[in-house]
Amino acid sequence: MVETTTTIVLYPAPGIGHIISMVQLSKLLLTHHQQQHFSITILLTNGFQDHPSINSYINRISSSHPSIIFHTLPTITVTTTTTTTQSMAATAFQFIKSNTVNVESKLRQISLTSVIKSFIIDMFCASAMDIASSMGIPVYCFFTSGAAVLALYSYFPKIHSETTKSFREMNGVEIVAPGNAPLEAVLMPEPVLDREDPAYWEMLYFCEHLSMAKGIVVNTFRELEVKAVKAVEDGDCFPDRKRTLPSIYCIGPLIADAQQSDEASDGKDCLSWLDKQPSKSVVYLCFGSRGSFSIAQLKEIAEGLERSGHRFLWVVKRPIQENHGTNQVDNTTGEFELSSVLPSGFIERTKERGLVVRSWAPQVEVLSRESVGGFVSHCGWNSVLEGVVAGVPMIAWPLYAEQHVNRNVMVEDMKVAVAVEQSEGDRFVSGEEVEKRVRELMESEKGTEIRERSLKFKDMARDAFGECGSSTKALSNLVQTWNEINPL
Repeated sequence: MVETTTTIVLYPAPGIGHIISMVQLSKLLLTHHQQQHFSITILLTNGFQDHPSINSYINRISSSHPSIIFHTLPTITVTTTTTTTQSMAATAFQFIKSNTVNVESKLRQISLTSVIKSFIIDMFCASAMDIASSMGIPVYCFFTSGAAVLALYSYFPKIHSETTKSFREMNGVEIVAPGNAPLEAVLMPEPVLDREDPAYWEMLYFCEHLSMAKGIVVNTFRELEVKAVKAVEDGDCFPDRKRTLPSIYCIGPLIADAQQSDEASDGKDCLSWLDKQPSKSVVYLCFGSRGSFSIAQLKEIAEGLERSGHRFLWVVKRPIQENHGTNQVDNTTGEFELSSVLPSGFIERTKERGLVVRSWAPQVEVLSRESVGGFVSHCGWNSVLEGVVAGVPMIAWPLYAEQHVNRNVMVEDMKVAVAVEQSEGDRFVSGEEVEKRVRELMESEKGTEIRERSLKFKDMARDAFGECGSSTKALSNLVQTWNEINPL
């Protein structure tokens, strides 16, 4: 009799950040449940938001974790017409939907040799739910943002039904969702700002399907987002409470492994520099893999840092055009001269207490350094968790996506950050404001309180993965549901 093999299939959205999150989940499952004897299969799209770093990352994981198997789906090219404007989010959804037939084919192929115990999809891959369900495969959603954003998205169909306006037109209106602080309508996540954008309706479809998953796996831990986790688990944010609600599994914090410092000379240089600085003296500024600014905004940041008098490590990406209308840049590797985008003489004047690096720094390693005393973050959830795990207090400067929601959580619920004040409309931040917030975090009594609270969350994050920790228990419960599933 041939022994039946079992596998868990994971399907991340395009982009290195989503792939890393899925890989971290895979490694967690394999580490904590080695006795279960299942393999992990990860389906990768091809043709949108591809980057050479993805290939090198996949090769590294394949070598170190042979139980994680990667399948790259056939290449799909997504084109948009030149006569209409379409958001990047809409293009991404279009690309993901175009891959549905490839996903179905791959699932059927895998099913010939293995029992698929679970199909875990990225939160933006809801278009693949129906095909897996039709094959009798239990579908789980992996929510790579936090519980507050999950609560907001779960409640979004209700919000949608109560207005016919686009949120970007609703100045002065606040959105109130269970588990969340009030949020200005114009600061809702970008994909849902404009009803004329196809991405809005794709997001509505995704949000309506959240409650149809067998379970939702969330990259957070219960102690970090108490109010939001309760709202989701109690079902307060699901409009259709007659439906059997999905089980919620808070299994975080999942963060990327520290990267090898020999991968880039800039990485080695900045870590070496940090090791020479006094304890808790350096403010680290980094705005994610795609966050960038206009030259005008970069100069304001520089002036604020210089006037603050504090040590700093600042990651500067290729600047966006002044009229670009966004704070995202897709090509972060393009060459540019730092001296051409910063105030004249800035680097020379601050060389004794500051270091500016171009494009990239090994963030997990940076935040773990004893010299780092503050983190100016764009409030992307991965960066938030990395700051929490390192116990580093933060300055919240949201740029795009769901980052304004995360900012509210960091400042009002977790109380691990101060927030910069941004002008209405263009969200510009003055040099005076940069100086003020750096001083507030590094010098004031409030900053001391935030630092102490950050260290408490660091301990909570560690304890969540302890033998009796909340995330360990959630992970065990998740795997137990798969053990109860009969072979197909």
